[in-house]
This record gives sequence, C-alpha cells and structure tokens, in this order.
Amino acid sequence: MNRQTALAGAGTQAMICSLCPRRCAAPRDGAGGQGFCGMPALPVCARAALHRWEEPCISGETGAGTVFFSGCTLGCVFCQNRPISRENFGKVLTEEELYAVFQRLADQGAACIELVTPTQFSHVLARVLSRPVPGGLPVVWNSGGYERTQTLQALEGRVDVYLPDLKYVTPALAERYSGAADYPEAAKAAIREMVRQRGPVRLEGGLLKSGVLIRHLILPGQVAEAKRVMDWVGASFPPGTVLFSLMAQYTPVGALEGFPELRRTLRPSELRAAGAYMENLGLAGYVQELGSSGEGFIPSFDLTGL
Repeated sequence: MNRQTALAGAGTQAMICSLCPRRCAAPRDGAGGQGFCGMPALPVCARAALHRWEEPCISGETGAGTVFFSGCTLGCVFCQNRPISRENFGKVLTEEELYAVFQRLADQGAACIELVTPTQFSHVLARVLSRPVPGGLPVVWNSGGYERTQTLQALEGRVDVYLPDLKYVTPALAERYSGAADYPEAAKAAIREMVRQRGPVRLEGGLLKSGVLIRHLILPGQVAEAKRVMDWVGASFPPGTVLFSLMAQYTPVGALEGFPELRRTLRPSELRAAGAYMENLGLAGYVQELGSSGEGFIPSFDLTGL
C-alpha cells in the first residue's frame, strides 16, 4: 500500500498540528498530512498483535497487545521501522475501529495495550482512551521520547505506563542522527512530566502496572553517550522512581549511506562497558542481550490484526 492509499478516507476535518516539539502547524486532514510526520487527522496503523519481545514486565507471559502507528516525529537515519515511520504504510482507522482493535487484543490475552510511536495521534488517542480500556489492561505509551509536555498533559490519567526512549543528551548527536537538535531538552522535559503523572514504578506479579521505564539504544561507537544518558537518569530520579532498559538490538538498516560509523552491530565490549556502568550507578532495570539484534526481530508490517 503506498502513501496515497494509506491516507485515503481519513476524514475531512482539518487540524493545525502542534502535537510534537516541531510544532510545524501542518494541516492534518483527509487529503493527507503535510507536516513532518506526513499523517492525516485519523490514526494510521500497520500492525496490531501480541508482541513478546519487550521487557519482561511489559510483555509478561502472553505478550503485549502492541499497536504500531505509522508516521514519526523523528527522522532517525538508523530506523528499523522505516516502511511505517517514513514511507507511511498503513491503514486509516476510525476511533471506533481502533477501540475494537484494543478489544481484540484483550480477548487474545494481552498483558497490556501497547501503543508504539503514538505521538502524532495523541489528539485521537486522548479521546479513545477516555473510554474504559478492554479487560482493564494497563495502557503503555511507547514513544521516541520527543514529546511536548502540553501534549502529555492531555493524556494524564489515560496512560498507565510510559515507555520513552532517551536516545541522546548531546544536541549534536540528536541533530546528526535524528534531525532534532532540541531532542535532549524536549525528551528530558517529557520524561519529567511522565514521572510527575505516574510517580514511582509499581509492579504486580512481575508486570509493570504504573510508572516510567526509560529505554536507551546503544549506538555503535557511542558508549560515552550511553553513559551520559545514564548519568542524567541517575541524577534526576531517586532509586525506585523509574526503571531503565539498556538496549543492544541496534541493527544496521536504514539510510546509512552518509554514516559509515553506524554500519555495524554493537561490539560485545561496548555492551559490557555500558552494562557495567549501569550496574555501578545502581540503575534498576534491564540489559538486553546482543542476540536481540538482527532483521529477524523487526516486526512484519502487513496490517496483521487490523
């Protein structure tokens, strides 16, 4: 499905968008998005299925009920989900259709309802999540961390678990790899707002029911940046406030022609160094295994579950 097909039938009511930190004031309407994310007003989704590859406290034994949204507010050159993040593959759903997707995932035994890259549809999701979530499942907001605090405030009380990335704390790296020099400032403010809303993490039966789990994907040659990220987390939140996930799944895919330093996987020595630093800081959470990298772990965006 090409972009034109994906956006067909998205409705005609335009909105002037300021949902993400870019605040590009693009019209979001049935003719297709004209802003950075390229999305219309109604949500576009590419997959909805049980997903067992998240952190254990998110996936549980049955898998997270994961909904992958199309479009993205970032421009990461190494993105593994490029067909949906930049090529805008997906299917437009009404609010009722999206709620029905949540119901089907709950019926399949999902441990939670996980919304992946949802920021560009925050305005719709705030309405959909005002209804009782099927099965009383916790709602997980899985985002790149590039959020406006004002947008997050509109979600207060509707999201149980925030699962943001903290990709960088160095503006030059954020600009080079994600086209957003303001990412560190925006992500830090967003994470503080997420913690304000949900408070300290709360686990029940090994599942995260409420709180914030911060992810960081280690990039090749960027162990020093991973340490700076962990320093900020450790200095910003007392023990027991948040969980931290150190991710090693980097896979060299995407638009890497001008980025030779990213054309390799992570070295074992890099993961060991970052993992030891996390342990020494006393950050509670997870360290991903190197075996989690590879294109075989990238979901199939084929409209499953829609």
